[in-house]
Amino acid sequence: MNRQAQAAVMFLVGAALLHAGMTDLYLRYVKAGLRPLLLAAGAVLIVSALATAWYEWRRARSHKEAAQEAAQEAVPAAVPETGAEGHVHREPRISWLLVLPLLALILIAPPALGSYSAMRTGTALQQPYGYNKLPKSDPIPLNLVDYAGRAVYDHGRSLAGHQVRIAGFVAVDSAGTPYLVRMALNCCAADAQPVKVALTGKIPPVLRPDGWLQVTGTYTARETHDPVNNGPIPYLRVTEAKPIPTPADPYDETWNN
Repeated sequence: MNRQAQAAVMFLVGAALLHAGMTDLYLRYVKAGLRPLLLAAGAVLIVSALATAWYEWRRARSHKEAAQEAAQEAVPAAVPETGAEGHVHREPRISWLLVLPLLALILIAPPALGSYSAMRTGTALQQPYGYNKLPKSDPIPLNLVDYAGRAVYDHGRSLAGHQVRIAGFVAVDSAGTPYLVRMALNCCAADAQPVKVALTGKIPPVLRPDGWLQVTGTYTARETHDPVNNGPIPYLRVTEAKPIPTPADPYDETWNN
C-alpha cells in the first residue's frame, strides 16, 4: 500500500474503535473500564490518518509544482525508445483485504462467549481476599461469582438462612446437569473464563443453552468438581427462575477485584 492507502486504512481502524467505544459493542471485546483508552486510541488513529493524508497531499503538490518548473526550464529531451523509464510499480491489490475485518467489526456484532466455550473450559473460581457485607434485603441480589466464592471458600456461612438472587446464562453438560454461568475476564474476551454454579431444586422443565436466567434460591452445601480442571462448582437450590434479556455487558469482571 502507498501512504495514502495506509492513511485510509488507519482512518477506518480509528473509526471502528470509536464506533465500538461509543456503543455497547466494545463490551463484546474488552471490559468496561477500558472504554476511555479505546476512545482515545480511536481518536489518535483518526488524527494520525488525517495528518498523514495532508502531508502526502502537500508533498505531491510540491513535487508537481517542482516538476512543472523544471519542465519549463529544461531543454526538450528525446523521447525514449521504450517506456521503461515511465513504468510505475503498483501495490498489490490483495493488501486491501485488510479492510475486510474492519468492515466486519463495524457491520457485524459478534456474539458473546457462551455455553459452548463454558463447558469446554474449566471453572476459573478463585478464593477472594474478603467478603463485602451483604444487604438486608430478601432475597439478596448477588453477583454469580460472589455467590460461588462464598459457597465454596466461606462454606456458605454468610449465606445461611437467606435467599439469594443471581443471574447468568444457561449451560448443560453431557450428563444433563444444568449450570448458571458468567464469563469472567481480566482484560478482554480473549482471556475470558467461566465461573459456574450448578442448579438443583425447582429447575424449569425446558432450558435453552445460552439463554439468560434470573434465579432465586438458597445455599446448599452440595458441591461438585469441574471435569475439565477439577475446580470446585457449588450448587444453588432453586426456588424460582425466570428468563431475562441478555445484559448489555455479558461478561463479569469482578472476580479478580
